[in-house]
Amino acid sequence: MKNTLLRLQNISKSYDDALVLKNIDLEIYNGEFLTLLGPSGCGKTTILRIIGGFEEIDSGTLFLNDEEISKHPPNKRGFNTVFQSYALFPHLNVFDNIAFGLKMKKMPKEKITQEVQDALALVQLGQFGQKMVHELSGGQQQRVAIARAIVNKPSILLLDESLSALDYKLRKMMQIELKQMQRKLGITFLFVTHDQEEALSMSDRIVVMNNGKIEQISTPKEVYENPKNIFVANFIGQTNLLEAVLIDRDKALFDIEGKEMVLEHFISKTAATQFTVLIRPEDFRCERNLEDIRSNNYFEGELKEIIYKGVTIDLIIDLSDGKTVFASEFYNEDSDALEYTVGQKLYIYWNDGWESILEN
Repeated sequence: MKNTLLRLQNISKSYDDALVLKNIDLEIYNGEFLTLLGPSGCGKTTILRIIGGFEEIDSGTLFLNDEEISKHPPNKRGFNTVFQSYALFPHLNVFDNIAFGLKMKKMPKEKITQEVQDALALVQLGQFGQKMVHELSGGQQQRVAIARAIVNKPSILLLDESLSALDYKLRKMMQIELKQMQRKLGITFLFVTHDQEEALSMSDRIVVMNNGKIEQISTPKEVYENPKNIFVANFIGQTNLLEAVLIDRDKALFDIEGKEMVLEHFISKTAATQFTVLIRPEDFRCERNLEDIRSNNYFEGELKEIIYKGVTIDLIIDLSDGKTVFASEFYNEDSDALEYTVGQKLYIYWNDGWESILEN
């Protein structure tokens, strides 16, 4: 059973007349890497700032280990924040940046030295203590900001778009390092991002947000493979959304984009007849010949574009009803996707059960 560390109960927040958070209920577990994910303006950073004590709430309650902390100032909550800008002191060297909070606590000098050295070792900057901030790369500054936060041993580390200023390769490397660091420390990380790949690769759970509301809370695998609604399906990765009308409930017979198909894994829970079938590009299979298809659920289409990406080959295909779909194949020596030609006819299909069915 998960141990709840922080609980948000019925939290609402407005700026002027704009409601930015609407009755948010959220439990954050001890020792987890939780990511708040959503488009700009969805309310994710506002939640982070409320938890950190930088924003007051209009209504609702915050509990830390069952103690109400809604009115506690930031320095009384036991959390630390890594901001997007890092907020390092330019006039201090790396050691003194990290030691700043410990000095404010009047910690003995010998203890400060040991704690800072331990933090520097954890972020792999053991030899950088005497460097000035301006002498560091963006990735090194990021590590200093994290070291300054974790040296205070917070119960929760709040990270607000902390990797967004880094270039692609460095950001990918820091994703791995952050996750390893969190696992090693065993403390709760609350991470805010709009980057779906970032959320999927680092998180134990993802909170998908839109327009001040939580759309889904689940593991990365569950959010990607079984999105709760069309917003989540569209926001997490690329997807194909196919219009489907239920013809025969007992037979699970649908009209999907003008073609009758049986979806054997369909389970009827309501009287609804209008659905959306979600199929990820990597779940589509393509063949030149009808006899090579290994499913009864297929479409005929015309290849419009081939996009080589190294690891994958992406195909853009127009179906006979005008619908455009995307298929993606992993490239290897056996792949014949590069031998396709724009304008040729292809049959695309998916294996039964690889689809998600969302009620409209």
